[in-house]
Amino acid sequence: MSDETKEKALADITRAVMHVLDSWNLDTETMRRILAMPDEVRARTFAKFREGTASFPSDPQVLRRCEYVLRIADALRTAYPVNPKMGGRWIHQRQKRFGGRTPISMILEDGETGLAVVLGEVDCTFAWDCTGSKAVSVAK
Repeated sequence: MSDETKEKALADITRAVMHVLDSWNLDTETMRRILAMPDEVRARTFAKFREGTASFPSDPQVLRRCEYVLRIADALRTAYPVNPKMGGRWIHQRQKRFGGRTPISMILEDGETGLAVVLGEVDCTFAWDCTGSKAVSVAK
């Protein structure tokens, strides 16, 4: 993959993730913690991410967390197809399955593990894959 293609892909990921995080009504510090941004990424840089004049750092941890955020958002769109604002609401609601915690608090307190738990809750295919379950064909 060429450097130009990688830069465009990173710009697309940045734009998509910022759209999701903004739709969840999160402040900049919360966004920074969710994405595990390096210390050199200042709060004012998030405005550049929104504008499309800067892209996220090409850090493997940041990119993994971006993938979790996008998959959670996609699963919430599937769960609430007629109300696009429900995803932002759900992320802030206390959930019995999380012991009364909110999904956003799970993510902030438990880091990448919290992202995986939240994704597993809203995306059954992710939870299925995590259990090691595989479709086994039985030959007759």
